[in-house]
Amino acid sequence: MSVFSGMVAHFTGSANALTQAQARVRASGRPLIDLINGNPTQHGLHFPAATLQAALAKAQVAAAVYRPDPKGQAVARQAISAYYATQGAAFDPAHILLTPGTSQSYWYLFQLLADPGQEILTPQPSYPLFEFIASLCRVTLTPYALVRSAAGWEIDIAGLAAAITPNTRAIVLISPHNPTGHVASAAEVEALVALAALHRLPIIADEVFCEFIFGAGQHQRPANHAAPLVFTLNGFSKMLALPGAKLGWIAVSGEAALVRTAVAALETIADTFLATHEWIQWAAADLLTQGQAFLADYRRQIAERAALAHELLAGADHFHLTPAAGGFYLTLDVSRLTSSDEHLALDLLLETGILTHPGWYYDLPTPGLVLSFLSQPEILRSHLPRLIAYLAGN
Repeated sequence: MSVFSGMVAHFTGSANALTQAQARVRASGRPLIDLINGNPTQHGLHFPAATLQAALAKAQVAAAVYRPDPKGQAVARQAISAYYATQGAAFDPAHILLTPGTSQSYWYLFQLLADPGQEILTPQPSYPLFEFIASLCRVTLTPYALVRSAAGWEIDIAGLAAAITPNTRAIVLISPHNPTGHVASAAEVEALVALAALHRLPIIADEVFCEFIFGAGQHQRPANHAAPLVFTLNGFSKMLALPGAKLGWIAVSGEAALVRTAVAALETIADTFLATHEWIQWAAADLLTQGQAFLADYRRQIAERAALAHELLAGADHFHLTPAAGGFYLTLDVSRLTSSDEHLALDLLLETGILTHPGWYYDLPTPGLVLSFLSQPEILRSHLPRLIAYLAGN
């Protein structure tokens, strides 16, 4: 009889072939061009060091006497509420809960909303981390499809409606979406909210890329509609290029009775762990308010890099680029080239040193490659043409 629980099998095992090949390339000393990494700090995008240091020094003094608040220090929650107010969204600071990041926020919410075996609806393609969080919570993820259109990706609303069962406990909306770059339209958000209202389902609205929307697209927020219960997620990792700060939040809105119950339960969950670092809580208001000039320039650089990547990749006849409307990633449909995107990504890495991800990692509907456009412009200009040339030769 095993000494471990059944879920251990989900978290053990050998690395996949692409990860093993990546390790071999690095060990050999050959150049490795990482075109999948979505960490802004590894691509020359850094929050101002002096501002960060001053905020942390001030926070250290404020946090010298340990007085934790399970929901998070009020000064941080008030600053987050004020941030939303500038965007026309009203979130009561008393209904905001700080977390050590969005992944932890999902864990809290899956525990809050679903009993073991019940279902959470999540978009597909999807970020692989969800599967691990769901396994830890012993809940089932049921997909609803994002489908390609001429303009990009869109939600299959009919498919979403058909996926709802009596066992469904919540709907996850990610906009902008990772990795497709889909940004939910006003019509899509209204349809999703209508389904949530009809079936009395909470919405988990993941907005971590909401500052990075390109072109004419605009961020549509479910919390601005008459949904029964909405949990809005965001944090500093993407917004302020501070992944090491480990600060996220859940902003709860909707019907008053449901909000009261949700906030009280989340406060108890958070109080069990008190996992959010006190210094970053006390620094949050200064980072958020003093970081707006940086954010404006950062947003501009992301838009420019996205435009450059789209320009370089558009028009190829051997693969299809599905345009991204926001976020940090692009998807290429390579079904004309191969039935195995894993083999293609592996060969691409071994023969050129260019690292991308195969689409099956994210459950893309056809063979594909996923890449990030965060790399500095000179890297995109140097290596995206090499990627195109390699694919053209296959």
